[in-house]
Amino acid sequence: MRAFIFRSSLNHFTRIVVFDKAQLLWVTEKFGDGAVKPRMLNFATPEPRVHGVPGTSDPVDGNLNVLCLRRFCAIVPVSVSHFVGLTLAGSALTNGALTLHSPVKRKLEAEKDYVFDKRLRYSVRQNESNCRFRDIVVRKEEGFTHILLSSQTSDNNALTPEIMKEVRRALCNASTDDSKLLLLSAVGSVFCSGLDYSYLIGRLSSDRRKESTRIAEAIRDFVKAFIQFKKPIVVAINGPALGLGASILPLCDIVWASEKAWFQTPYATIRLTPAGCSSYTFPQILGVALANEMLFCGRKLTAQEACSRGLVSQVFWPTTFSQEVMLRVKEMASCSAVVLEESKCLVRSFLKSVLEDVNEKECIMLKQLWSSSKGLDSLFSYLQDKIYEV
Repeated sequence: MRAFIFRSSLNHFTRIVVFDKAQLLWVTEKFGDGAVKPRMLNFATPEPRVHGVPGTSDPVDGNLNVLCLRRFCAIVPVSVSHFVGLTLAGSALTNGALTLHSPVKRKLEAEKDYVFDKRLRYSVRQNESNCRFRDIVVRKEEGFTHILLSSQTSDNNALTPEIMKEVRRALCNASTDDSKLLLLSAVGSVFCSGLDYSYLIGRLSSDRRKESTRIAEAIRDFVKAFIQFKKPIVVAINGPALGLGASILPLCDIVWASEKAWFQTPYATIRLTPAGCSSYTFPQILGVALANEMLFCGRKLTAQEACSRGLVSQVFWPTTFSQEVMLRVKEMASCSAVVLEESKCLVRSFLKSVLEDVNEKECIMLKQLWSSSKGLDSLFSYLQDKIYEV
């Protein structure tokens, strides 16, 4: 028997899920007010085995059944970044509660550094007079447009097709208004954790071919919007930037980072190919050796390392980061709009067609991977990497 903990920041409760071989037996929901609501379930999995995907006769990691987990992930909005596992060694659930071992407690406490500050996000949205978006906030400042990632439907600003569509729409609006440049930042302690893999699992499990096309096209259009944006884009990285959240940085013009930021593109870890034109831009900026380490091995770069290699322009102290960024953005906004736009055109015009071609090829490869029998296997392997055995 094995239990898994899914901590959801969407509705502030913890789910404890108990698996026994091919069945999902028990779900306990513990809410923020301390109330515990145990629910008995019986999700037997008589489904036939899918070729290339472990079925009921292929338990993963001992007792956890993949199809059972797939069905659970498809109906329960959990975040992969909050997926923690532990083995029950003769211990039982008492009144819906589970006593956690100290290593698990330490890991859960460590994760708090990278979880949204919900009160800050609520405050940002309350101060906006016109909130036309659900997962981002758009501010019209004097001389520039400010887009803040502030996802309400995913943890740690993870990207879904719906969120990427909102960012594209905001970029389109900013390209035609009277602003001179664009500032992109995030609310909370994480800039962007890349694609939301729990979302991918749920969607690809239901209709692999249709959803793989839809998601790949959403990524393609999202990246293309950055490539084609004519005004300067300034990015303020307040915390970790992972996956696609890090890959799009070379497509922007100025990247300023907090000392607390770090960068990682663990595509090979989940057996995926690079996205966001990183297969071209990373070797160009970081050099082939370091780019390969990041794309193939998931090497993590600190803010200072990223700055020394050219991925980041400047690094600022966390306590004064926002003030430093705003001071410099307002100074840029005092320049001529024509000068800024034409300067960007001179710097980037010869790269535009190359980047669009690279983006197209990367998304075709992602579509092929997700529509193949190996697609779900790679995502489940990533899930298992997030399980901490004690």
